[in-house]
Amino acid sequence: MPITGKGWELLVTRLGIHKSGAKQRTYATYQVFIDGKAVQELSGHICECIGPGSTNSNAKPARRIPAGRYPLATQFGTNYKTIGFSTITKPPGKKPLPGIRLLNTAPRKDVLIHAGHPPKLYLSSIGCLNPTAPLKAKDDMDFIDSRTRAMALIESLNNFAHAAFAKKANTPIPNAFAVIDGEPMDPVP
Repeated sequence: MPITGKGWELLVTRLGIHKSGAKQRTYATYQVFIDGKAVQELSGHICECIGPGSTNSNAKPARRIPAGRYPLATQFGTNYKTIGFSTITKPPGKKPLPGIRLLNTAPRKDVLIHAGHPPKLYLSSIGCLNPTAPLKAKDDMDFIDSRTRAMALIESLNNFAHAAFAKKANTPIPNAFAVIDGEPMDPVP
């Protein structure tokens, strides 16, 4: 699924499945585009649940969302917030953590882009997307790196559509989308 070249777009290109013993995750790249131009400092990798994609919130094990184009919104839950997240990094994982909400995922709700965090640094997700540096199949995410990447995405969105950040309530971010491409099931190193 290609980007449109309009607005703020986070392109997530799924590469395949990482496996480490009983643990599994989908591994992808990400790149932010603003009006079709890549923002070089906003790129990296994403970890999420295995496929195939599903919006069934009761799927066991948890599943990644289907490939598609999802509008974004600010997030103000107990565990993840777009504004007012915890600044405490020691011990790592103090909640609320930085996060952004994906819309149009019904019947699922609370599908987020958020930092990978302890105690599950291989995958901190029951259907969400965790930004990270490059990883091999057996590697855990680094909390500080993942948190920094989530905050950079939030900062870019705030600069792009500041009015959406004016109130501390879930608010759609105009012209901002996550574009998720691919449904691979093959292992990658």
